[in-house]
Amino acid sequence: MGAMKIQIAFTASRRPEAQEALERLTKRYGQCPEAEAEVVVALGGDGAMLDAMRRRFDDHKPVYGMNRGTVGFLMNDFEEDDLFERIDKASKATLLPLRMVATDVHGEHFERLAINEVSLFRQTAQSTKLRIRVDERERMNELTCDGIMVATPAGSTAYNLSAHGPILPIGANLMALTPVSSFRPRRWRGALLRHDAKVEFEIVEPNRRPVSAAADNQEVRDIAHVRVMEDRSKPLTMLFDPGHALDERILREQFAF
Repeated sequence: MGAMKIQIAFTASRRPEAQEALERLTKRYGQCPEAEAEVVVALGGDGAMLDAMRRRFDDHKPVYGMNRGTVGFLMNDFEEDDLFERIDKASKATLLPLRMVATDVHGEHFERLAINEVSLFRQTAQSTKLRIRVDERERMNELTCDGIMVATPAGSTAYNLSAHGPILPIGANLMALTPVSSFRPRRWRGALLRHDAKVEFEIVEPNRRPVSAAADNQEVRDIAHVRVMEDRSKPLTMLFDPGHALDERILREQFAF
């Protein structure tokens, strides 16, 4: 006996293969507005998945992704058949985002949510200088670098990994604090922090050495101060085919070459 029909809202990136899949799937399974859907199906790459997930901060509806993009680490394999059954049998991964509170050099405040990471980067050829506090205690008086990030377990295999940060299993209750091209202290490779730690970055000489901050791809420029913390009020649910759950993918990534 097949799975019950569910109300699906399909969403897709602009890639031609994602748009083609959107047309075929909506003809076969119907299309429901996101506000009325039981499940959101995202078509594309990881960017499409993150975009679909960001719209779930208030309604908390589960998102099932299918890869019609490039990397697709957060996506299931694309297959048109038996979609209701696949969603019915899918395993769940609950993710908690990071909340970024950034203050720019003019004193204006910006709040953004990040699923993968909150990152700071130099805006010019000048390296950035940062002061780091964790839970209101100063841990580093001055870090000279190209940038730094705080990554969630879900984001630990993304840009964090490219910057030689650690891979974190889902459910590890940790965050990765990872520098980008650390110059002084040259050998500092970052830190592992408790998931509920509150991290603060103070920009040294923010006008002379301008820095931008980004929550995933949501950028704020010319910042002077950034606070980062886990937001437990905005849980997100991702769906994965059996045997391809996010924790299994992260484990496999640690044995990849």
